[in-house]
Amino acid sequence: MRTDKGFKVNAGEARFGEHFKMKGVTLNQLDIKISEADTENDLAVFEQTGLTPNGGPPLHIHPFQDEWFYVIEGEYLFQVGDFKYQMKSGDTIFLPRNVQHAFLQLTEKGKMLVSYLPAGKMEAFFKVTDKWTSPPTKEEIAKVFADHDMKVVGAPLKAPSS
Repeated sequence: MRTDKGFKVNAGEARFGEHFKMKGVTLNQLDIKISEADTENDLAVFEQTGLTPNGGPPLHIHPFQDEWFYVIEGEYLFQVGDFKYQMKSGDTIFLPRNVQHAFLQLTEKGKMLVSYLPAGKMEAFFKVTDKWTSPPTKEEIAKVFADHDMKVVGAPLKAPSS
């Protein structure tokens, strides 16, 4: 049910008080700022605190969702299709549905806003990855991605050589 009242989520807090970690893929913390429940699944917004230098998700596709990121802190490398983009604080990137993409955190710490349109199954995805207690296999990662309407199509990005 779509909310009919505005709301505020304080800095450092999550919409429903639950901080998710993407265990096994990164150590990043994800806080829901606007929930799928607030928008009848039209939109989900997360604040992602990057705690994994040289880490990021595997190259993947969202068949049903557009995605955008806004870098608050740190530097990242994004691949969208065949193009790579260096990103820094204040930069925004749009990732259209059905286009392969991944990112790599280049700095010790980072922070981004990430939004999914529509919200899809992303909250459920992060709830699953938060429960992992040991690093998952590539097959387990691919299955959890697939269960949440994403397709792994390649390895995570590698840090550029100096």
